[in-house]
Amino acid sequence: MARSAEFRILAGVDGSAHARGALATLVEGPWPDTARVRVVVARQTRRPHRRSILLSALDRNPDDAAERARRTLAHRWPDTEAIVVDTAPTEGILTQADRFRADVIVVGWRGYGPARRLLMGSVSRGVVRGAKSAVLVVRRRPSAPIRQIMVAFDGSPNAWSAVSLVGRLSPARDGRVTLVGVAELLVPTSRGPAVGGVRASVARELNRINTERSRAAMKALNRAAKELKRSGWRTRTELRTGEPLRELIDSVSSSQAQLVVVGARGTSGVRQLLLGSVAEGVLNQSPVPVLLCR
Repeated sequence: MARSAEFRILAGVDGSAHARGALATLVEGPWPDTARVRVVVARQTRRPHRRSILLSALDRNPDDAAERARRTLAHRWPDTEAIVVDTAPTEGILTQADRFRADVIVVGWRGYGPARRLLMGSVSRGVVRGAKSAVLVVRRRPSAPIRQIMVAFDGSPNAWSAVSLVGRLSPARDGRVTLVGVAELLVPTSRGPAVGGVRASVARELNRINTERSRAAMKALNRAAKELKRSGWRTRTELRTGEPLRELIDSVSSSQAQLVVVGARGTSGVRQLLLGSVAEGVLNQSPVPVLLCR
């Protein structure tokens, strides 16, 4: 989907505490002050019978939620728009995001703990799976304005999309991006050849391959950091070794990140996250908001 040069943000809200946390995170984030912002509230209309005119008039909750959200965001973006659509939440958010040509969709998450998986069929999961744009998923709002960002970077096209999006944001004076890469190193198996000379040869070859992997990963991290520096960000790079998801979650704390940015691999046609992927694991386990980029 073609992107407008103007940065566009669409917030899907329902008036809940989770949605209010997402709005607060949006206000405190490093988004461009010149961004165009729209709020959408989906009001499900029962079928095959539509609501009567009287019931529609009495049910002001969606309209009130839209107006409250608009006022919240208008403190930073005075031209914020708010609309109410008569459709299911996931469908309404995704449809409006396409029409609005949103760069980022913002949603709250109704998870019940860092180790619990997203609820199947939830609005947040449906938006993450179906979105063509980046999606900011907020479990709980940060305790302070977002200054420290961690980007999970593996050199893939999805990771470069994440770097590109962060480069379009507005760094605070003390803003910093930590780019974290994880190199999965090869280790000899216990079933390897028992002959000493052969075993030593295998060990040397594994060491050579691991060295090349680490150097390539570090080179890619430095290149990404250079791109972000051009956009005004202070950067640091960190190369870890081990199991990617575990290392990335550990880095959230060590880097004091308030936002994690990760590239999401979608399956062609279905456009859903691969179950068990690192991106979905980060989404499920991160203690801070996650920005998934495509």
